[in-house]
Amino acid sequence: MAKKKPDEDLDLGIEQGKGSKKKLIIIVAIALLVLVGGGLGVGWFLLGGDDAEVADQPAKESKEQLPAIYHPMDPVFVVNLPEGGKAKLLQTSVQVMAREQETIDFVQRNDPMIRHALLNLFGSHTDQELATRDGKVKLQSEVMEQLNKIIKDQGGAGAVEAVYFTSFVMQ
Repeated sequence: MAKKKPDEDLDLGIEQGKGSKKKLIIIVAIALLVLVGGGLGVGWFLLGGDDAEVADQPAKESKEQLPAIYHPMDPVFVVNLPEGGKAKLLQTSVQVMAREQETIDFVQRNDPMIRHALLNLFGSHTDQELATRDGKVKLQSEVMEQLNKIIKDQGGAGAVEAVYFTSFVMQ
């Protein structure tokens, strides 16, 4: 009985071979599932995850942004222009826009100081400069810078976000 039959050896070898192939197929199938699942997960993370964050950002920003508050600086500004040009006089209406009531309140309380600074600024430009669209845009930018400088220097809250000329007449 110590001797093994050759048929038994063959049968055992065939059964082991079949089991190895089955195990190999199962391992390959599991590896494929892991790779496909991992690829889908990485793709979702890289493409899908960012879209959700980007979609939430504008919603958060729009909730935080306050509505615009407009303040007309009345009465209109009337300024003598430097000599040498055709126009001698500039008459303009200005409105400032801010998002915080504190900034508008500051502009109202400091109206004499602001009007003085803006009258000097308007009077420093020639009619040739102000006759072009670029000249008006440049002046608009300078007015906003001047207002925000005054607010900052005087310890005011917030900043003026925009300046609008609602009328602009040179004579």
